[in-house]
Amino acid sequence: MTSSRGNSKDCGHCTLCCKVMEIEQLRKPAHAWCPHCEPRQGCTIYRDRPRECAEFSCLWLLNDSLDERWMPSKAKLVLTTSEDGIEVRCDPSFPDAWRRAPYQAQIRKWAASGEEDDVTVIVIVGQRVILITPTRDFDLGEIGPDERIVRDLDGTRVVDVRVVKINPKQQS
Repeated sequence: MTSSRGNSKDCGHCTLCCKVMEIEQLRKPAHAWCPHCEPRQGCTIYRDRPRECAEFSCLWLLNDSLDERWMPSKAKLVLTTSEDGIEVRCDPSFPDAWRRAPYQAQIRKWAASGEEDDVTVIVIVGQRVILITPTRDFDLGEIGPDERIVRDLDGTRVVDVRVVKINPKQQS
């Protein structure tokens, strides 16, 4: 499995995205192995895999500044982007992987630069969501599809975070 994004990295034996990512087209929940994945081998339906799988590339594949230590199978983390920022998805078998060196220090650096650029950094451990700032972790628990994260700011610095229900009229 090689990245189709034009860089030299490839998935190799890594299949962690097949565990931590939700695959809507297969009704596969996040944090459970895809039934079509042979861990450390690859996808058994690779040629006919869902479009969301074919279009997916983790940040390790896309970002040449992330060295081999950040390969998901080694780090036990899959880095992705969202509309709001960076998502660090932990292998549920290694819930504290993001707290180890060098990962936690780099995640905090991303959070520091994110505060300046209105970019959030969240860690997802199982169903728990943790918003990371340069100085503090906000453990938000589970966030439902009808909820969103609201940050309270002092200038660009995050001083508090809460989860609020979305008005159904705002969801569309």
